[in-house]
Amino acid sequence: MIGPGNDATEAELAAAEEVGRLLARAGATVVCGGLGGVMAAVSKGARSNGGVAVGLLPGHEHGAGNAYLTVELPTGQGEMRNALVVTVAEAVIAIGGSWGTLSEIALAMRTGTPVFQLAGWPVRDPVGGGPQPAATAAQAVTLALAAARAARAARAPSPRP
Repeated sequence: MIGPGNDATEAELAAAEEVGRLLARAGATVVCGGLGGVMAAVSKGARSNGGVAVGLLPGHEHGAGNAYLTVELPTGQGEMRNALVVTVAEAVIAIGGSWGTLSEIALAMRTGTPVFQLAGWPVRDPVGGGPQPAATAAQAVTLALAAARAARAARAPSPRP
């Protein structure tokens, strides 16, 4: 889950919390940047529904993440931790827009991680690629879970004869 920190709108926060709730109910682990805004909202949604919320923090300090994280991992990587957030994910849901969110979308697209975008900055490749739009939090979660299942199936070893 990616999106803006403290500049997130109320609508983005509500959508992120719903995404966290739905992912937790589906048994998925939420991974985010671990700070405020949509990261705190998705973590809150996940934790309040029995889920796991992992925060990959930019700094070195333990205890610097939002209060809803289950696991807090200080990376000491600053904004470079954005690459970690998207590469550990099987699918990415982007809510809202910011420069950090844009960098995460770009990194996910470059590494082949599917991105599902709910609101935010329009991002399109000149040849027509880009994040797949989602109209609602529920649709974003449905699409992301399907993409994650497909990614797992593609990586599964073939059964031996």
